[in-house]
Amino acid sequence: MAVPRRNPGELEIELFCLGLRLAESCSLESDARPVSRTRAGLGSGLELVIPGELKDLWLNVPVEEDFVARSPFRLERRGADYEVVDERNREAYPVRVPSEPGWYQAKTSRGTKMKEVGVLQGTYLGIYVSNSCMYWYKEPAKNCKFCTTGFNVGVNEVALKDVADVVEVARRAKEESGVTFVHFNTGDQNGRGLKQIAPYVKAVKEQVGALVGVQAVPPGTNEELWQYDWLRDLGADHFSFCYEFHHPKWFAELCPGKEETVGQGAFFRAMEYCQARMPKGACSGEIIAGVEPIESTLEAIDYITGVGAFPTVCIFRPVIGSDMEHYPSPAFDDMVRVMRHMYRACMRANIPIGVAPNIEVSLIVNPDDAQYLVPRDLGFRAGRLRLRMLKWLAQRHFRRELMPHPIKGSLDGYPGAKPVTAHA
Repeated sequence: MAVPRRNPGELEIELFCLGLRLAESCSLESDARPVSRTRAGLGSGLELVIPGELKDLWLNVPVEEDFVARSPFRLERRGADYEVVDERNREAYPVRVPSEPGWYQAKTSRGTKMKEVGVLQGTYLGIYVSNSCMYWYKEPAKNCKFCTTGFNVGVNEVALKDVADVVEVARRAKEESGVTFVHFNTGDQNGRGLKQIAPYVKAVKEQVGALVGVQAVPPGTNEELWQYDWLRDLGADHFSFCYEFHHPKWFAELCPGKEETVGQGAFFRAMEYCQARMPKGACSGEIIAGVEPIESTLEAIDYITGVGAFPTVCIFRPVIGSDMEHYPSPAFDDMVRVMRHMYRACMRANIPIGVAPNIEVSLIVNPDDAQYLVPRDLGFRAGRLRLRMLKWLAQRHFRRELMPHPIKGSLDGYPGAKPVTAHA
């Protein structure tokens, strides 16, 4: 059966699943952002942009993993332009290759190379704030089986980020790359992850002006959930809860550290607690598709949207050096099913996807990327109109948040630090 031409959303998904081979005509050393293994390793591919009539799609496509050698997709350079060629049907797709920003090689006032502090992943700035995840240092190791953080932090980036360095990098990224969103994350820090992130949140809000996201292993008890209220007072706009797998069996087997220290329920409690106190869609649940049964992934999407958050669904990548390096990459048809369900679930729950300015995450299929996967009927057009209206209404709020401004929260402590009750 002949392979049909893919639309932008389908091409994005199939490139995530199959990867991309590089032709000799490519000049990526001068044209592209560097392929760098930082943090969990999911950003270890080549950054591309697929133009589209509904929206342009950003993706970080695998180019070095073993399975890529069997990919039918090849990146070729035609003069100054790039295209992805599908050798199964000779279809060619024009793409853009984002160049390395000038500030990557610049140094901060302390002499730290800026790309060792934070990197662009799509259009946002990602910063891993502290030491490598502590799960790697248990005996035996309890790291998540798909992750390579223990090999990357302190090697390809600075292990401990100085607050002043972070402010300088965030400011340059905003001025030169148009960054509007700075995302701070960290692995397990023996229960101190949220507290470690706090100084960076306040500094960026006050000295740079940006939307700020936070991701860390959540507290294991309800009594510590006050930390999220404290971080909100310090300026956090978004919390993401990276629980990876919805089926308890797969979570326990592939995330042994998280299972042992806090348990899957901690992620659910924290996400429900935060989303109940924040505007719809201010939180996200992060999951990996293509490992656990598809039905479990669909259940995860329904659960996440059901509490008012949005799903960030990563297509599984067998990253070099991870325990799952040789695990098969998922099937294209399965991932189309997942992402179509994600889009429809967000629209049913009225999650405001794609409303924040200039936030395109290249590691996932963004919820509004998946609009390419559904029929363009009357309901589709009505949904897009509603989102455009929400985006227009939110402009004033985002303009205010993108300006440096004083933050009421204090790093000395949170006055409401007392036991709280969160529903299970």
